[in-house]
Amino acid sequence: MRKAVSLAALTLSLAIAGNAAAEQLSPEEQILTRQAGYSFMSWNMGKIKANLEGDFSQQQVAAAANAIAGIANSGMGALYGPGTDKDIGDVKTRVKPELFTEQEEVGKVARNFIQAANNMAEVASMAESQDDVKAAFGELGESCKACHDKFRKD
Repeated sequence: MRKAVSLAALTLSLAIAGNAAAEQLSPEEQILTRQAGYSFMSWNMGKIKANLEGDFSQQQVAAAANAIAGIANSGMGALYGPGTDKDIGDVKTRVKPELFTEQEEVGKVARNFIQAANNMAEVASMAESQDDVKAAFGELGESCKACHDKFRKD
């Protein structure tokens, strides 16, 4: 648990400090930090899904959507520095080599994800209907899937 808390704190500090902080991290720390960010987003996606499938709480959905948008806008691209394209000792990564060579496509996928995350947060904050939230959540999920399909090993 202590490791997860420290990774979450590191992820938050990166969101605040930006690329300069990421450059000071070892490749292992960059991999672990980006994994912590993705795990946190995944957990929040699960919270939104649970609300859409059960008792809907606009407040919970908005909080989860804001957390996802915060990570999406934190500059996580800086955590894909040199040496983070492969496993390092016990630190494993599922990133495909194409993420480091297809920069134009990576940028397109990243921009789409950020746009979908921001839209999800905006829709969730207003949430006049659960259908609007479902549509935005579907778009966000598709933007996640696009990156997984192109740049993540199974």
